[in-house]
Amino acid sequence: MDLNYLKRLLKLFDESSVTELSIEEEGVKLQFAKQVTQVAAAPMQTYIAPMPHAPAAAPAPIPASPAAPSQPAAKPEAEATEQAHTVHSPIVGTFYRAPAPDADPFVSVGQHVQAGDTLCIVEAMKLLNEIESDVSGTIVKILVENSQPVEYNQPMFLIKPD
Repeated sequence: MDLNYLKRLLKLFDESSVTELSIEEEGVKLQFAKQVTQVAAAPMQTYIAPMPHAPAAAPAPIPASPAAPSQPAAKPEAEATEQAHTVHSPIVGTFYRAPAPDADPFVSVGQHVQAGDTLCIVEAMKLLNEIESDVSGTIVKILVENSQPVEYNQPMFLIKPD
């Protein structure tokens, strides 16, 4: 691996908000990781909120609501989610639902897909990587918003297998 290429890669990684990166090229595997520190300043917290950690805030209101009628409505969704197959991001990058900004998304919730169908694109280092379904089934949920960063092994889709 070229030393200049490695230096450029390290510089890009250092300047980005990505905390982990794994690359395998020409039989050489590289793994980079940053130590993340939390800052108590309010403006920094506002910046951190849109990052991939934001979905963790969604489950908080569920335990806080003591109303019993909302639980039966959530049960079918929870059962579908438990039985669903999760498609994870194989790389760190930017998630795109469509091949172009003005194009229709590859898939939508409720759509039936076959194993091998393209679900999305994850852009990593100017390379567009098509992510394919590894099972046939129905899309139950899309867990990532368009143009959002994804981490390695981050869940992106829930598919109810046939």
